[in-house]
Amino acid sequence: MVNSRTMQWCTLRRWPHRDLTGTQVNLPVMYNPSNTFRTMNKISKLAYVDPMAKLGDNITIEPFVFIEGNVEIGDNCHIRPNAVIRSGARIGKNNIIHEGAIISANPQDFRWKGDDSFVIIGDNNTIREHVIINRSIHPDGATRIGSNSFIMAQTHIGHDSQIGDYCVLGNAVKIAGDVKIADYSILSSNALVHEGCDVGEMCLIKGGCRVNSHVPPFVIMAHNPIEYKGINSYVLRKCGKSEKTIDDIASAYRHLYGSATSVFNAMRRIKVDVDDSQEKQQILKFIEDHDLTLAAIPKDLTSED
Repeated sequence: MVNSRTMQWCTLRRWPHRDLTGTQVNLPVMYNPSNTFRTMNKISKLAYVDPMAKLGDNITIEPFVFIEGNVEIGDNCHIRPNAVIRSGARIGKNNIIHEGAIISANPQDFRWKGDDSFVIIGDNNTIREHVIINRSIHPDGATRIGSNSFIMAQTHIGHDSQIGDYCVLGNAVKIAGDVKIADYSILSSNALVHEGCDVGEMCLIKGGCRVNSHVPPFVIMAHNPIEYKGINSYVLRKCGKSEKTIDDIASAYRHLYGSATSVFNAMRRIKVDVDDSQEKQQILKFIEDHDLTLAAIPKDLTSED
């Protein structure tokens, strides 16, 4: 029986059925006009999918998956057993979400007052077992994951953080709230990133490293306390940077990390000694945008004196 409230979002379709005498009858079956359940999708009878969730085409949902309402999942996604997709999740196309992952979990922050917020995930991502991604603490705010990234098992991504495209997060990486990880960056297993820290483009954070401040683009950081370990030349080459550009980036960071001078003086030297390029300007802008405060540089070298 379909009540009037259900009829607000459902229409009736009739499917062939035979009664006990063998006579064919047409039984009414609820149909969601938003195409929540499409014929192309493979949804286990042992999964729970809220009727108000919006699903694209060719989605596989395996047993014991739990999907709340106010969820959108794009085409060709695969949700493996015991994954939980909570309210506010906006998931793009061609994503694989593995066993036990929780997408759009409530934020672990006392400032959150129960407001609706989101986790927005792009396309072509792999999210492995027991990953937890918290949604924003702000009304209508969002935690964002880009496209083409690989997030390994037991990683935690805190509220309002932003992960770029083509990133790799190793096993058990812990990312606090309001963190930004730029494109093509790699965080090895058990790396920790403190709240509010930014990691620049094409960085490598080695396993177990504790990031407690902003990491400029193109560098390698390691250890606890964090230390500068050179530039990420392998990824720079993979991304098509020329040898001249790589040498200039290395020269810039020798001024910054190898001269024992202040960040302000290092910037002045970079502007004079390093040939102008997009990468040079990217480094200088990152430093200026973060008020000269960088990881692996003592605080007494971050002033303009």
